[in-house]
Amino acid sequence: MTLTGEKADIARMLADQRKNFLYTVRGITDEQARQRTTVSDLTLGGLLNHVVNNERYWMEILDAMDESAEFDTSRMGTEYVMSPGQSVAGLVEEYALTAAATEAAIADLDLDAQVPLPTAPWAPERQWQSARYTLLHILREVAQHAGHADIIRESLDGSSTTMSMGAEAGMTFG
Repeated sequence: MTLTGEKADIARMLADQRKNFLYTVRGITDEQARQRTTVSDLTLGGLLNHVVNNERYWMEILDAMDESAEFDTSRMGTEYVMSPGQSVAGLVEEYALTAAATEAAIADLDLDAQVPLPTAPWAPERQWQSARYTLLHILREVAQHAGHADIIRESLDGSSTTMSMGAEAGMTFG
């Protein structure tokens, strides 16, 4: 199904931000993906794991519309870590599958539908937000972490998303 209007715009912006993020992990090894390059504990692999799981998680929330859902705090220590059993290639493949599932779900989504958010220790009262806001939250997460990843990659080997995209378009840098 071809998306149109606002749904197409949201899906396209998500795809653009995923593409920007994926530039930062292109050509790195699993070892590099686990390497910390700044004062932050964030790594490229950890961020990749997070954006995949974050998108999948929020799309599950949209699908379930569970008014009794609770946030699973057990995943909090692993969210920004690329585990020993994970690889960049495997996570990139998971991201492609997640993206395809998101786009398919957007086609049938009522953007005005009110989504019950899982309660959590920091938000014990049930809150609601529109499906649109939930998609925009996913978009914000990917965009924010694409920026983090770009800094980490530049610290790793001097590569940057802008330079990589420019080189792919045939530009040369002095």
